[in-house]
Amino acid sequence: MIGSLRGTLLDRDGPELLVEVGGIGYRLQVTPATAAAAGDVGAETFLHVHQQVREDAVTLYGFTTIEDRRVFEVLIGTHGVGPALGLAILSVHSPLELRRILASDDVAALCLVPGVGRKTAARLLVELKSRMQAGEVDASAAVAAITGAPRGGTRADVRDALAELGYGADEIGRVLVDLPADGDTSELLREALQRLAAA
Repeated sequence: MIGSLRGTLLDRDGPELLVEVGGIGYRLQVTPATAAAAGDVGAETFLHVHQQVREDAVTLYGFTTIEDRRVFEVLIGTHGVGPALGLAILSVHSPLELRRILASDDVAALCLVPGVGRKTAARLLVELKSRMQAGEVDASAAVAAITGAPRGGTRADVRDALAELGYGADEIGRVLVDLPADGDTSELLREALQRLAAA
């Protein structure tokens, strides 16, 4: 598993860098900020790396700091977030800014990321808070963003909210089995999302 690379920057092509290490050129997908910080073509550069291995490809993602790489790995471990969206989020928000957004329940700031609508932003807000330890999760912000207002405190409301967030019937069914039939919708939604994130 490749964790970092130090070598010569051979080429910069938009969101991709070509770094030569020991005579081998490694292609890395990066954010615009990382591409700019990598230095001049021909100069030595150092990047922290996340390596993704799939059946049809091995892809490297490069980051200027280990914190960027760790946050990227948290992002892609979140339901519905792939590497492209993970890079898009880090292209718009630094890890520090992302933590501020999560701590202040700023759904609108997450919507600034290309391809992220209010429903996706609301889901990310709840899931990432627990994963990034950004403070107590306030699921009412997510419910309000999805529905326009907090809903009644029933298991049916939670089921509908999870469906709006893009979870499948099987996933929803698994987490709803042990949830109380009545209670605060925000609390039940938070518990359901935490169970889904841990699955």
